[in-house]
Amino acid sequence: MNAATDKPVTRTELPTPYLLFMGDMTEPGFAKTAFGLHQWVPERCVGELAFSGSVLSTGLPRLSAADGKARGARAVVIGVAHPGGALAESWIAPLVGALEAGLDITSGMHGRLGDNPALADAARRHGRTLFDVRVPPAGIPIGTGAKRSGKRLLTVGTDCALGKKYTALAVARAMQARGIAADFRATGQTGILIAGGGIPMDAVVSDFLAGAAELLSPAAAPDHWDVVEGQGSLFHPSYAAVTLGLLHGSQPDVILLCHQPGRTHILGRPDYPIPDLGTAIEAYLAAGRLTNSAIRCGGISLNTAALDEDAAAAEIARTEDRYGLPAADPLRGGPALERLIDFSLNTTA
Repeated sequence: MNAATDKPVTRTELPTPYLLFMGDMTEPGFAKTAFGLHQWVPERCVGELAFSGSVLSTGLPRLSAADGKARGARAVVIGVAHPGGALAESWIAPLVGALEAGLDITSGMHGRLGDNPALADAARRHGRTLFDVRVPPAGIPIGTGAKRSGKRLLTVGTDCALGKKYTALAVARAMQARGIAADFRATGQTGILIAGGGIPMDAVVSDFLAGAAELLSPAAAPDHWDVVEGQGSLFHPSYAAVTLGLLHGSQPDVILLCHQPGRTHILGRPDYPIPDLGTAIEAYLAAGRLTNSAIRCGGISLNTAALDEDAAAAEIARTEDRYGLPAADPLRGGPALERLIDFSLNTTA
């Protein structure tokens, strides 16, 4: 995914609108890409590719590949992630049918589309393109630690999979709504599909993680903000390395700590408890000072999806009182989110 554009290392123009492929998965957690695209860029989603085994749905119309093409779709996006990151054999025939109908295919899974002989052959015969989003660009340098102009905000977490991407998207959009020059910088496959470009940090060789983050958030105007999507967690024994590389390379002026109330242990690691939020903030600030001595925490982002409105408001208030920082659920918005953004933007805080 390295077609030349104004930023050839970090951007590729992906064909849109999308027809979302839901596969034959049954667990919503395996369809984060489809649900994320539907929530954040619904104007780019024409419908879902009809598939006999499909159980999950975003609620979009179910269409054949030909119908999707007729409604303006240019590509099928694989909206689900199969365990292990490989293409399921049951998916190949409908995906070949999509190529035959004149659609490209875009995937964010670890398994590459072109490695499947049937897909590669069909794409070649029908003049279609296979886009593998989870392939880092060539030529990523090592990080330099050199200070860059512009401002950067990075979302970090007490754990994985608790809202770092959604927080970054919501904050970037809220900044833009205020007239602030701000860009969402994607570091994972779903974010890249939403933004139209980015770098898949979990596919970058570890020596080049900081360099990739520097490329992703280059020097900019003094009042410009890059809102960088976080990955992993310093407290996850499997994924702390990608978090640290992203933290050092993005050199954030501000971090937002993301947390899910009620989560007691690290995802998939029951022997590792979720850290206290104050302890987590200090750990991130200490690590971030290597490349930005002025790094600070702009607040706490809470994923309150499991709580009703009153319980969420109470949890936000308790968190603010305990840690002395603004707290908000960015997807709920409202005054709490505005306070968090005000504090993040306040360079004298």
